[in-house]
Amino acid sequence: MIILSDKSFRENLFPFTHTRHSADIRIGILTIREKWQMLTGEQICTDENETGIFIPANIIPTQENFELVLSNAKKDVSTQESAVVKIIKYPWHIFQHNDFALRHDFAMLTNGRKSQTLPEGNRAVNPENIFIEPGAKISCSILNADTGPIYIGADAEIMEGNMIRGPFSLGAGSVLKMGSKIYGATTIGPHCVAGGEIKNSVLFANSNKAHDGYLGDSVLGEWCNLGAGTGNSNVKNTGGNIGYKLTNDSESVNAGNKAGLLMGDYSRSAINTSFNTGSVVGVCCNIFGEKMPDKYTRNFTWGNERYIFEKALADIENWKKMKHDILTEPEIKNLLELYDRN
Repeated sequence: MIILSDKSFRENLFPFTHTRHSADIRIGILTIREKWQMLTGEQICTDENETGIFIPANIIPTQENFELVLSNAKKDVSTQESAVVKIIKYPWHIFQHNDFALRHDFAMLTNGRKSQTLPEGNRAVNPENIFIEPGAKISCSILNADTGPIYIGADAEIMEGNMIRGPFSLGAGSVLKMGSKIYGATTIGPHCVAGGEIKNSVLFANSNKAHDGYLGDSVLGEWCNLGAGTGNSNVKNTGGNIGYKLTNDSESVNAGNKAGLLMGDYSRSAINTSFNTGSVVGVCCNIFGEKMPDKYTRNFTWGNERYIFEKALADIENWKKMKHDILTEPEIKNLLELYDRN
């Protein structure tokens, strides 16, 4: 049995591991757990009380490296990052390694399969590098796969006038609204709504960045919503390095000279919100107000106050209803434990 372990590093992947195991981080097209399942044909365990082969959950598995990673785990040898092995040590590595993961997931998912035909009225560059799943709709758009593969998931929709440069993935049931500009390497997870200008960013699932505004070098968790006109800075005016804080009391960690927004699950921003470089928004925050948000926003923040827990749950339920979903008891339990710790 393969057991994906994250106890030793999960705090380094906040805010996304507040609400999920590291194995359920989405990078490329699939989550890390889904990649392992496809590559091995096995169900993947995250219960570290079980007996089996322990593998760090932050290693990105591919067809080229998974046997090496398994072999090292069996020999109790650490797998080192290299040209063929990428490791998510910090949350910004999700967007920094997304190009790598997208290309490998595309090759794995499309191997030996035939794409649906791109409908007339669209323009494709390097169409052999575009894969369209059944039920997807694409209207009057430009898809340039010369710079990387483009994957369109089942029942997804690309409305009129979109300009897309790969590598890019649009998840199952997601919508890309009219006139969007998408630069690789970008992942829009399942059941999201996206629009405006997006570059080198990842939306996990069920999140919305549906309007004009810029999202670059950023990661949004699940059930997030960016209000119209929301944008983020990803480069300092000085061109210097940018640091992130993963907790309110932690030291800033250098992430390089391009670093945007990291937003935890269930968080939202009001219209025309502007996020600074290296901004971290915790879980279940409602960002609004006249001034630019702080670079670190604690979990369960409502404007400048603490979210009332019952109000937070009611608001999450309202957002879930819009996508015909419900707030489950395990989610409520996890959120309450997180609320009590903060």
